[in-house]
Amino acid sequence: MLMSEGFALFTDEQILAARPERNGVDPRRPHKFLVEPECNADGEIVDVATLFLINRECPFRCLMCDLWKNTLTEPTSPGDIPEQIHWALTRLPAAREIKLYNSGNFFDPKAIPPEDHVAIAEMVCGFETVIIENHPNLCREECLRFRDRIVPARLEIALGLETCHPKLLTTLNKRMTLTDFDRAVSFLHAAGVRTRAFLLLNPPYLDEFEGLDWTLCSIDYAFDRGVDCCSVIPTRAGNGMMERLQNDGHFSPPKGGALERVLEKGLLKRRGRVFVDLWDASQFFDCVECRKKRIERLHTMNLKQTMRPAIECGECSS
Repeated sequence: MLMSEGFALFTDEQILAARPERNGVDPRRPHKFLVEPECNADGEIVDVATLFLINRECPFRCLMCDLWKNTLTEPTSPGDIPEQIHWALTRLPAAREIKLYNSGNFFDPKAIPPEDHVAIAEMVCGFETVIIENHPNLCREECLRFRDRIVPARLEIALGLETCHPKLLTTLNKRMTLTDFDRAVSFLHAAGVRTRAFLLLNPPYLDEFEGLDWTLCSIDYAFDRGVDCCSVIPTRAGNGMMERLQNDGHFSPPKGGALERVLEKGLLKRRGRVFVDLWDASQFFDCVECRKKRIERLHTMNLKQTMRPAIECGECSS
């Protein structure tokens, strides 16, 4: 482990060595699939089919990532991704938009075989918007070819910015710079492709107050570059390396109050859609008396993109 001005630098080998076991997966079946409402780019609440696809894991070994747990160690076989999408769509109710999330990068040819793009496009072109995730350094001409294949659907690409703190971005092992992110966004916007940014709340090496401030700065950074939507993800333990950092005093998961404040302040900016990820959110709220109400409030704010009255709790004095 190297240090740079207080921020540790880890190698891929160190990150891999800290990992627990990965889960067993079926390459012909998605990990999960569901339909849930979301406020779309036009300000409408629409049903979105979200598919969590199984494919080869992302080659970028991000320090905080645990998505590799439900991925393959070998390149994805041609035909497997279209089969997963078909399996899910024949079992889901109708939806207006679709997310094809693959725990990595849609345009990594070892994750999503390029020869499957035509079949995938044929299955999703009936949706109004197709949302995929991709690393900024993999945003190239193939994005535009896929954009053309899914017409009349619109393409939106979710990019992991994580933070606009340049030194911390290096520590996270993202294998990109802010310049790389800027280039990808400019390239996609010039081609009429919408973007959203994934941002971390309370990443390692920042305390609670720094973590919140840098997330809010990162929201501004993304909106300054024309990103349409910011999705804030609470940094979690669970991948081995994060537990080590937590034990060493370099990381602590965010408190529920930080989730509330980042969404409140993000919405008040009125610069674009801001969401907080509420998967397993109960772990961030200590008070059993108001936990459910607080999460329900955040869900409503995510959905309607408007402020809701604060929750008052006599038990925790919040």
